[in-house]
Amino acid sequence: MVVVTLMWSIAGIVTRHLDSARSFEVTFWRSAFTVLALAVLLPAVRGPAAVFRALHEGGRALWLSGVCWSVMFTAFMLAITLTSVANVLVTMAVAPLLTALIARVFLGHRLAARTGVAIAVAGVGIAWMYAREVSAADPRQLLGTVVAAAVPVAAAINWVLIQSSRHAASRDLLPAVLIGAVISAAVTLPLSLPFAASAHDLALLALLGVVQLAIPCLLSVAAARHLSAPEASLLALLEVLFGVAWVWLDANEAPAVHVLGGGALVLIALASNEFITLRQRAR
Repeated sequence: MVVVTLMWSIAGIVTRHLDSARSFEVTFWRSAFTVLALAVLLPAVRGPAAVFRALHEGGRALWLSGVCWSVMFTAFMLAITLTSVANVLVTMAVAPLLTALIARVFLGHRLAARTGVAIAVAGVGIAWMYAREVSAADPRQLLGTVVAAAVPVAAAINWVLIQSSRHAASRDLLPAVLIGAVISAAVTLPLSLPFAASAHDLALLALLGVVQLAIPCLLSVAAARHLSAPEASLLALLEVLFGVAWVWLDANEAPAVHVLGGGALVLIALASNEFITLRQRAR
């Protein structure tokens, strides 16, 4: 799951280097390249027959998970073209809270005290990191933040769906990632015309489609079957810290004191929760 967040985190810094592709076109090409990558990866991992069987027999959970992925794929890239990366990431930071709430209501899970404390501390850390950067005074910034809010809602529902299916051997939700990418590409295609992406842009968007989406999303589904929904969502917050690190390394933008302090809180919360969990499992 940590590797997954590292791969997810490159979206902001790669998008910054695009030449001419914007908004819906960025979303379309990224999703389209994800479809192509998954068309190769899924049969290789599951086998063609298993993939077709999962699509045919997956039922409501598979298609609902696919819709969640499509919302996450589309809303994230649209939001990042409307507002700052900081606004998007701080909005996404509410995902662990939503995941814990949905898991409590629909799965009847009791939230471990340590995870509740970790979520609260991590939320404070994220807010501290980006409190000075987040601004909704500009209508475009506000619209971007509203669009970004769809990401943690869809992610929370998706984590709970994946966890609820982990004990059902016949329910394979890996193909849901492909369904989500197809829906995202289909919805944004007509809004992307006429295309303006350069060859350089297409290469970067192909990188995002394969390395930033297809591979880590498959890995996240596999990892989430072995983690609790709130725990997986909490670990996903590492994407925020890695995103800051990429900007620091690529653009030579040293984080301010509040970014370092907030990041330290997030890391402490994650490390403490995982350490206690591992000790309890060992016992």
